[in-house]
This record gives sequence, structure tokens and C-alpha cells, in this order.
Amino acid sequence: MMKKQTIKLFSWNVNGIRAVHKKGLFLSFVEKYNPDILCLQETKAMQGQAEIDLPRYEEYWNSAQKKGYAGTAIFTQPKPLFVQNDFPKEIAVKYSLGHDGYGDPTLEGRMIAAEYEKFFLVTVYTPNSKPDLSRLQLRHKKWDPAFLAYCKFLEKKKPVVFCGDFNVAHTPDDLANPKQNEGEHGFTQEERAGFQNFLDAGFVDTFRMFHQGNGFYTWWSHFANARARNIGWRLDYFLTSEKLRGCVKDAFILPEVMGSDHCPVGITLEI
Repeated sequence: MMKKQTIKLFSWNVNGIRAVHKKGLFLSFVEKYNPDILCLQETKAMQGQAEIDLPRYEEYWNSAQKKGYAGTAIFTQPKPLFVQNDFPKEIAVKYSLGHDGYGDPTLEGRMIAAEYEKFFLVTVYTPNSKPDLSRLQLRHKKWDPAFLAYCKFLEKKKPVVFCGDFNVAHTPDDLANPKQNEGEHGFTQEERAGFQNFLDAGFVDTFRMFHQGNGFYTWWSHFANARARNIGWRLDYFLTSEKLRGCVKDAFILPEVMGSDHCPVGITLEI
């Protein structure tokens, strides 16, 4: 029988990797937590621009065509078998993902899928619905259903782990002030239903396996000392196929890690 491996996976919306690196907070984070795999969102850079030297890691980047915008990356110690950026063409076409007035979300560097021996890993930076909800229909009718379809497609081959900034607080427990924010971007019925569809399709919100209730947040506004007062939102998640539920040994949020308006989240897999 093959010995099981313990793998630590982290996800962090860095809100500009060059800025976090310049403050000396990126390498110190990697050094302290030593992720086996680190997924990043909102890198706002092309590979090489941040001048990060991490020889132990292979780097895979998906940068937006628009400079200094969105973007994802995976830094990984185990070598993936295969890596793909963005949706396969047939899914993008089926869900009519194209230019919506802001841009084409399939050209914004929003997703990377990496195949490993025992699972697929997908990192995603879900489009923000915008304060005036002008991108809500893109989210609700196109992006969220396309993303779920892609994860289910990958799952036919092997279990899936997906993570990132989903730009939604799923339940009232996932933000400090649910009543005041009802219907605001990030807490509309449509966005919450999009997330619920992942769970209804058999994926597991790993953090809720270990922690119930409120007070656990991953993003804080820069205003009114929100982070120090923990007036935040849980927007960053790790989900896994039901088949991996028993392999998830821990799920955590690291609010003490500074450098971005988001903090890292992670899971420990024994697989």
C-alpha cells in the first residue's frame, strides 16, 4: 500500500504581488509557512515583473491582457502533470463568456488548473459584481455556471480541489454585518446561489468542516479600522470533491498575515 502524503495548500489574494513583495511580506510568508502549493489571485503582474526568486517552486502564471489587473498564479513544489489556463474553449462558448462592457473575463487571467497525480487543483479569481451590480449578470448567468461545469468536467477524471477569491460571502455567518449588506455586491441572492450550487453539486466548503459560526473573515475594507476591529467578509475558500472529504485534515484562515486587504487561507490534505 502506498504511503499517504501530507500536502499543505494555501490560497492568497495578494492584491498586487509586487506591492506585497516590496514590503518584504511575500517571501517571509513563504519561508514561515512553507506551502507545498501556493495559489495566488489578483497578482496584477506578468511573470518576472515581481522578481521573486523561489528556486524550490515551479511557477505558473496567468496574467490579464490588461496590464496591472486581475491575474492568477500557482507556485508549486510537486511538479504538476499538466497545467491549463482559462476555460476550455467549448465551455467558454457554451456559456457565452465574452466581452461584457468591462472586458472579456476569459482574457483577465482569472483561472489556472493544475493536474497532480491524485487530484486536480483549480485556482480562481471570480469577477466582482461591482458596487452598482453591473457585472452581476455575467457572474450569475455565465461565470459561476461555467466554472461549476468545468470543475464537474475535471472531476470525471479525478477529484478536484478548487480555491481562490470567490467574491461572495455565502451565508450571513460569512460577513460581520449581513443585515446592512443584504443585496450589496458580494452578498446578493444571485451570488450566494451561485456558491450554493457548488455545494449542491457535491463539493465541500472545507473551512466549515472544522469551524462554525461567524467571526472568521478573509477580507477587510481599508476604511474605519475594519481589520483591527474584525469587521470583515469571508470571500476566500477551499472546496473539494466529496471524495476528498476524509483527506482534509485541517482548514484554516491566517488573519495575522499582512500585506493585502485579503489574508491567506489553506488546507492540509493527507492523500
